[in-house]
Amino acid sequence: MAMKDVSVVLVHGAWADGSSWARVISGLNADGVKVSAAPLPLTSLADDVAALNRSLDRTAGPIVLAGHAYAGAVIALARPRRIGALVYVTALAPDEGEKVADVFYRREPHPSAPKLAPDSNGLIWLPDEAFAQAFAPNASAEDQAVLAAVQRPISLNCITVPAGRPLWKDVPSWFLLAEQDRMILADTQRDMAERMKATIKAHAVDHTPSVTAPAAVIEIIRDAIRAVAGT
Repeated sequence: MAMKDVSVVLVHGAWADGSSWARVISGLNADGVKVSAAPLPLTSLADDVAALNRSLDRTAGPIVLAGHAYAGAVIALARPRRIGALVYVTALAPDEGEKVADVFYRREPHPSAPKLAPDSNGLIWLPDEAFAQAFAPNASAEDQAVLAAVQRPISLNCITVPAGRPLWKDVPSWFLLAEQDRMILADTQRDMAERMKATIKAHAVDHTPSVTAPAAVIEIIRDAIRAVAGT
C-alpha cells in the first residue's frame, strides 16, 4: 500500500479550530497525502466523538487519526473501523473511567499556566494573554493574535465525564511529547505516553507545535502513515 492510500484526519483541541493545523495540512498535502481536519463542537465528550465519527465517514481507506491536547480523549473513543494508528500531539490520554480533568490536573500546573474557570454558561474560555504565555509562547505575535481571535470555548461536559475504553489499548500509537509545554506538563505527557506504550518522540516545542513546529508534527504523522501503509 502507498502512503497516498492512507487518509489522515486531524482533530483540534480546546480553544482551537481546524485552522491550527494549516501548516501540517500543507506539508502533508505536499507529500500527496489525503488529509482533513475534523471540526469538534466542544460541547460534550459524547458530542465531540459523534462529530469526529461523522468526519471519519467522509474518508476512504485506512486512517491515521491525530489529536491535539483535549482531542486525545476524543480520538481514543472514535469508531475503530479503519483506524490503523493514533497520533497524540502533546495530547491527553485518559484511561477507561478517568476524566479529562483527572489527567490534566494530575500535577501542579506550570507557573505560566492560565487560571481556568467556567463562565455562567458552563464554558471555559482561555484568557487572551494566555496564548502568548502558555498556549503558543513560541509563536509569532501575529500567530498568537490569530489563535486568540478564533478560539472556541470548551464545555465542562467535555472534561468532567468518565471516558470509555480507549482505542490506544488496541491500536498502535505515537506520541509527540512537547518538552516546553506550559499547558500539559512534559512529565504528565510522558506518564500517559508510557502507559499507552506509544512510540514517543520528544521535542523542545511548546503546547501548539502544529503552529510553532509543524515539521515535527508532520514527521511523526509520516511515521504512523508508513506503519499503516507497510512501507
